[in-house]
Amino acid sequence: MAVSRRGFIRVIGGGVVGTALVGGGLQGCDRMPASAVAPWNGAPAGETDPRQRALSWALLAPNPHNMQPWLVDLRREGEILLHVDRTRLLPETDPFARQIVIGHGTFLELLVLAAGADGYRCEIDYFPQGQPAEGEVDDRPLARIRLQRDSVTNDPLFAQIPHRRSTKEPYLAQALQPDHARDLQVAHRAGPAQLTITSDAALAAGLRGITERAMLIELQTPRALKESIDRLRVGADAIAAQPDGIELHGPFFWWLSKLGLMTPEKAMTPGTMAWQGGIDYALGWARATPAFGWLTTVANDRVSQIEAGRAYVRLNLKATELGVVMHPVSQVLQEYPEMAALQRDFAAMIGVAAGQTVQMLFRLGYSDPVPPSPRRPLDALLMS
Repeated sequence: MAVSRRGFIRVIGGGVVGTALVGGGLQGCDRMPASAVAPWNGAPAGETDPRQRALSWALLAPNPHNMQPWLVDLRREGEILLHVDRTRLLPETDPFARQIVIGHGTFLELLVLAAGADGYRCEIDYFPQGQPAEGEVDDRPLARIRLQRDSVTNDPLFAQIPHRRSTKEPYLAQALQPDHARDLQVAHRAGPAQLTITSDAALAAGLRGITERAMLIELQTPRALKESIDRLRVGADAIAAQPDGIELHGPFFWWLSKLGLMTPEKAMTPGTMAWQGGIDYALGWARATPAFGWLTTVANDRVSQIEAGRAYVRLNLKATELGVVMHPVSQVLQEYPEMAALQRDFAAMIGVAAGQTVQMLFRLGYSDPVPPSPRRPLDALLMS
């Protein structure tokens, strides 16, 4: 996640270090590498394979920890086999790979939109070689997609793909406009996932408290925190080498690295600036949230998870069209023991029926534009 200049100043405060970092020059250093955001330009000119053209847009999908956990097999003409890249799982915070599978749903929906804009209809078969055991993922494909030339209607949401963001910033002190909440509800496609949006002051305040507590649990659970720290890419060189994970760049982080204040060890050590900065940053955006939405399914099987991901990214695209920003806050939904009690509080607060599963919880509001996050090139996803 890119931490904004204003967010970082809030973290470091007005002390001697803060003054040095803000006033120390080098404002142009440590820029986001162009190679890391080049995929946001879409399919390269001259690409003749419609599958690769569509996949060039699909890889811009939101996904947990920006791990981009997709593998694609194109070895059969006119067909795409989508696999889970099991080297990119999050075993501590997503032990059953539920969020990873949701991230495959977001990928599939962007693929369908991009293929449709190119004049192709997608025929999708989930788990064509059978499903793995419950709570597991294996080497078998999650989906088989066949592209058929067709006179499909171009979905207007396709145009929003390069502009879509997960905006991890404090939102403006502005209530979600009722017509925007209504338009999101209207845009939500009927399916396994039920959408709820709330701007109710009391409920939103309660959910802000839940997200704060969830963030603190994750940050204060060493193995969960380490999973994020291991996926930090600090500085332009690290981002260029690994355009995935949680990225931090810019002159402020350049200085912190130079001063030895931003290291994995310090980020894991309570009382350090890196540790406290992470807490202050996360709580800052959690507290600045006027509205929330969530997607609930009756079943919690893999197909329901995929469909929840497809529904989520469509909402994200519609929000982009409306000028509304979104950000998943998945911490309270993570299935590890330390989060279980808070999950019960959360379910009671929003009235989740017994047996139902909240697949996605997300913030809604308004904010200044933010830049795109890094993406791996398409050839890094292709199986040989």
